[in-house]
Amino acid sequence: MTDMTMPPGILISAPSSGTGKTTVMLGLLRALAEDGLKVQPFKSGPDYIDPAFHHAAARRPAFNLDTWAMPPALAGGISEQAQGADIVVAEGSMGLFDGVATRGENGFGSSAETALMMGWPVVLVIDVGGQAQSAAATALGFKTYNPDLPFAGVILNRCASPRHERLARLGMDKAGVNVLGVLPRRGDLALPERHLGLIQAVEHPDLEEAINGYAEFLREHVDLDAIKAAARAGEAKFGTLPKPPAQRIALARDAAFSFTYPHLLTGWRDAGAEILPFSPLADEAPDPGADMVWLPGGYPELHAGKLAANQTYLTGLRNHAQTKPVHGECGGYMALGTALIDKEGTRHEMAGLLGLVTSYEKRKFHLGYRQATLNAPMLGFDTGARLRGHEFHYTTILEEPDEPLAQVGDADGNPVPETGSIKGHVTGTFFHLIAEATS
Repeated sequence: MTDMTMPPGILISAPSSGTGKTTVMLGLLRALAEDGLKVQPFKSGPDYIDPAFHHAAARRPAFNLDTWAMPPALAGGISEQAQGADIVVAEGSMGLFDGVATRGENGFGSSAETALMMGWPVVLVIDVGGQAQSAAATALGFKTYNPDLPFAGVILNRCASPRHERLARLGMDKAGVNVLGVLPRRGDLALPERHLGLIQAVEHPDLEEAINGYAEFLREHVDLDAIKAAARAGEAKFGTLPKPPAQRIALARDAAFSFTYPHLLTGWRDAGAEILPFSPLADEAPDPGADMVWLPGGYPELHAGKLAANQTYLTGLRNHAQTKPVHGECGGYMALGTALIDKEGTRHEMAGLLGLVTSYEKRKFHLGYRQATLNAPMLGFDTGARLRGHEFHYTTILEEPDEPLAQVGDADGNPVPETGSIKGHVTGTFFHLIAEATS
């Protein structure tokens, strides 16, 4: 095995969601890339939307790292994707120390664990709206909560005035917290959202203009040289990426089906598999020479009428399922079912390869890590294989008559009713696969 030198890195985090760290992340990625650096983005936690924004901003593919779901060998294989980069910038999820109660493969799923694992100092984005010196108490608490965690400093966001900035800086000086930047309050920087969070990067009406705006904003108000100086290289890690479930994989890829984890597709391609994209929304059938078809998650509930009407796609999918495997994940699982009811209550007939009937009219939030033990083979995994992933959707199951594909539990091992289904060559789950379990 050849030696690998890790580029220096930092992790952008916050005390909680909604503080503006994604704006900081995208602006920083683009500003550093414009300075001529090769910037490697990462996302801590189970998020399949942010990496596409990171890719657009850095012009380099982004990857997830997750201490609960990923064993060390997989995390090492993913970290190797930083080879050739000049600097790493990672974005945390939720609050810095937020995770689950039961340990998983490599930890509890917090962004702090990711930073510790990779040796990246933390830059904390703090919303100072409605406070001034008091923000320093928050910063000091995060800085000292885990003495082993390297802490680079803070970026103060949503500052109302020069006076507000002076008072907030006074508090930080007293607490001994390094201020790396102060962002004035602006109402035009938020990314568009829908029910699962941010819209997809491919759907943003003018993503390049937005990212360039974030980069200009960061340049004006953040000390980029101090950010670069704070970045630190951790110990090089090595590992492997997932192996492909087949040689030729037809992958649904459009605005209705786009939620895939980059480490899966990269591992499959690196092992020599062919990824054959097709668009159900454009009424394209999967390649008839494919060994298997995979419909990933996405937003079929927003396109149900069109999917139901596209006969070339449906006929090709049904023909494939007669002799070769088809797998659907979350939104893809819904599309393989008998029917999908949209938010207006209209019933749309889906592929009918499974008996599943789902309703987006009757919304219920399903969120969290999932661990599953397979009752039948799926995506190259044998019966009895233990998988880790996560579930994130608002859909309600009305009918699920087929045999359950897996025994599924939450992060603590408590059973959940979303077991997935198997019928013939067709399988589907509501959880998004991240990794095979080793512990």
